[in-house]
Amino acid sequence: MLGPASKLALFRPTICLVSHMSVYPKNYIDPIFKKDQQEALKTSGEHLKIAHIPIKAARNNDTVSVFHDDVISKFTNYIMRKGDKLLARDLLDKSFEQIKRVQLEKYNTAKTEEEKAKIQTNPKEILHQAIENSRPLLQLTPIKRGGVTYQVPVPITINRSNFMAMKWIIEAANEKERTIHFPQKLAWELLDAASNQGRVVKRKQDLHKQCEANRAYAHYRWS
Repeated sequence: MLGPASKLALFRPTICLVSHMSVYPKNYIDPIFKKDQQEALKTSGEHLKIAHIPIKAARNNDTVSVFHDDVISKFTNYIMRKGDKLLARDLLDKSFEQIKRVQLEKYNTAKTEEEKAKIQTNPKEILHQAIENSRPLLQLTPIKRGGVTYQVPVPITINRSNFMAMKWIIEAANEKERTIHFPQKLAWELLDAASNQGRVVKRKQDLHKQCEANRAYAHYRWS
């Protein structure tokens, strides 16, 4: 017979400490499936160093196609809602089509060759430029010292800053008038951000101003 304490122990939840959420151990390396990266490894001789290291399996969306763009793939995933990636791709393609129409109209109405040379007509390049112009370099992190919470400016990684830039662009497009379709709103935001103007760039500048105003608390990051 089990006593009351033993019965209570049977229903007590067990807490397991998990160091990482991957099915692969830490000694496994990411797969190198792109041909240019493989050729670079062979040229430098680095492939001999990883020849006997176990490799993770490639993801189902990894591809060796020269038309694949990691930034566009991530941006499509951020647009996606409820797992409907086909709809997200269609919305982004329509935005690219709208950008192409606007830029070609500017190109055809330009009078001189110098003006035409400055106009970018590739929507993918405009997306890359918009993300680069919207990418913050610092962010504010709340740190508590002596019972007081300070907003401390700290640098952020490239992946985090790219995520924030894409998130801000999508949020700015969603905040526009609901009577306008999302692809057209997204195209406007991308064109504004690529020109280093618009609400997303202003949001990045405001964040940098706040970090500059709180630079007196930067030493709390290490204390």
